Amino acid sequence: MVERMSIPTFETEVKDLLESIHLEYGYDFRHYAPASMKRTLLQGMDRLECRTIPALQEKILRDSESFINLLQSLTIAVSEMFRDPSFFFSLRENVVPLLKTYPSLKIWVAGCSTGEEVYSLAILLQEEELLDRTILYATDINPRSLEKAKAGVYGLKEIQGYAQNYQLSGGKRSLTDYYTPDRDTVRFDRALTNNVTFTDHSLVTDSVFSETHLISCRNVLIYFDRELQNRAFSLFHESLNRKCFLGLGSQETIRLSKYEKYFDHFDKRERIFQKK
Repeated sequence: MVERMSIPTFETEVKDLLESIHLEYGYDFRHYAPASMKRTLLQGMDRLECRTIPALQEKILRDSESFINLLQSLTIAVSEMFRDPSFFFSLRENVVPLLKTYPSLKIWVAGCSTGEEVYSLAILLQEEELLDRTILYATDINPRSLEKAKAGVYGLKEIQGYAQNYQLSGGKRSLTDYYTPDRDTVRFDRALTNNVTFTDHSLVTDSVFSETHLISCRNVLIYFDRELQNRAFSLFHESLNRKCFLGLGSQETIRLSKYEKYFDHFDKRERIFQKK
């Protein structure tokens, strides 16, 4: 009797691919939410012109530049300035008065992508006279995104769309005060990032930045499974000073996680939590 060989499923092929990425490059995507991982891998296959997962695996293991290209899909570098303006308005009106009671501040923007949120926070802090006494850690696992964040150069059409967000967030000036136009791009004032450290950091494998007063990790955890979300929350809990703040995305919450009991809802609607 001839034993039939099992045919690998798409899920099995994805699992093998993610294991090989972890072993070869040290990036761990094994606990990302399956639905979003499938979607981004299909995008990566299109980007690298691969028809199957095994072909994609062979290509990225043979060529590190191909892996960097795949990383652009896997890390979903989508952001905008003052995204969800009501979140920034709440920071300005409700969190900043408490932050002003500290002689110095540390803020961690986890999963900063291409930097739009970093510049948004820097502008807010500047207007509230806190930027000079604040150290910001802006972290991401995507080296190309970090390069763009450091450069602070964005498309003029994109910025025009951000101006309304800025005003709705409680902005006190004009967004044009913070950048210099150059044809179809703008460059943000270098002074905004004098106290910003842009650095590679993975919520999956790395440790924390200690004694922070505010952590902003927005629209990142939606791509993690429950186990990885709990790991991220453990890092945030360890990093934050007592009575300090965690901001999440509009579709994210710490409820039903292992770390829910360590946080209070500070602004439930805007997903701002305060460490007990």
